[in-house]
Amino acid sequence: MQTASKKVVNGWAMYDWANSTYSLVITSTIFPMYYTFVTPNPIILFGRTFDRDALASYAISLSFLIIAILSPVLSSIADYKGNKKSFMKFFCYLGSLACCLMFFFTKDNIGFGLFLSIVASIGYCGSIVFYNAYLPEIAAEEDQDRVSAKGFALGYIGSVILMIACLALIFMTKDSDFGKQFWPEKISFVLVGIWWTGFAQITFSRLPPSKASERRPEHSILTNGFHELKKVWNQLQHHPVLKRYLLSFFFYNMGVQTVMYMATYFAAGEIKMESTQLIITILIIQLVAIGGAYLFSILSKATNNIFSLAVLVICWIGICIGAYFTKTAFEFYFLAFAVGMVMGGIQSISRSTYSKFLPETHDTASYFSFYDVCDKIGTVIGTLSFGYVAEVFGGMRNSVLALMTYFIIGFILLMFVRRKKDNTRAAFEPQIVTAI
Repeated sequence: MQTASKKVVNGWAMYDWANSTYSLVITSTIFPMYYTFVTPNPIILFGRTFDRDALASYAISLSFLIIAILSPVLSSIADYKGNKKSFMKFFCYLGSLACCLMFFFTKDNIGFGLFLSIVASIGYCGSIVFYNAYLPEIAAEEDQDRVSAKGFALGYIGSVILMIACLALIFMTKDSDFGKQFWPEKISFVLVGIWWTGFAQITFSRLPPSKASERRPEHSILTNGFHELKKVWNQLQHHPVLKRYLLSFFFYNMGVQTVMYMATYFAAGEIKMESTQLIITILIIQLVAIGGAYLFSILSKATNNIFSLAVLVICWIGICIGAYFTKTAFEFYFLAFAVGMVMGGIQSISRSTYSKFLPETHDTASYFSFYDVCDKIGTVIGTLSFGYVAEVFGGMRNSVLALMTYFIIGFILLMFVRRKKDNTRAAFEPQIVTAI
């Protein structure tokens, strides 16, 4: 096939511009700090007393558990139905509406606010399934990397633009009654919803009707995705290196994803950072992550993927130790710089390493669906354990040390993965690494 016109490609990529504001504003910065500032600690909900930050962690776990269950179903629908755009619109509008309704979240309706955060997460991840499924329909195989990268680039630019606008609004009004009543933060939630839905219209107007798969599902489309996952699991038994790598990825990625989702809660709750300091911290991570991803891609090319991942995981272990001892905002800025350096690198190299480990197959979609489910289930376990440890042992510093064990387990398992010098997929062999 030929790659679609520039108009269609740009329209597809604009959805990253539209929805990435959710990831930065709602997931990583303003919503977590607003939640921390306006809610009491502890929180009484459903007749039970919760630690405030543990409850937020549980909400994230629940949202990803729902997403992990829905993901195979949505993937199956994306593969076999010709209505990707309709489903993409539904989840887009669901997530956008949830963001807008966060304007009404106060200390008097904490359950409502957490419910909206779960719905927004489902809307975001659900729409991404169908967004990604459009890529092979609009781009030839040799152009898919370039088109995908264009989407990521637009997403980064768009999210940072809106974040800077929200930061300016918060900073300029922080000493006024308007700012002290958290109006800027609540307005930011509405802006995310409007931005997300508004710019998504460019995508929806330019994307062509999606194509139904010529290959019919072996089972019902509601269960076929789970059968595909089971098929991949059975095939993994014949590919021990891939299986070992996935197990290592499952553990260290559990730590990475938990840090990404809980860092702002930690900074606000344990370091007592102000709202502007928190947003600046996240911007530091975003900016440094680009350079970090580039740096470790060079290291990977000069050595190999496993060596680079081993270095990255060791860095994450050091970050956990550093976080435990971090007391001031200034120290946390250094920690944020370190997180940024390794965050982009470990995500990009992990995905490319998995791709290189794949056996020769035309069914790569099922393998990546399995990878995606591993990622989400790991997030469920990581955030759930983070909240539980914080609640039982009193404070998130102990939770950080618990996260460190996931990185250590991931590192040990990574030592059992080795590859030959040849870069082909067939070059990976099941040997034990005795030294990196």
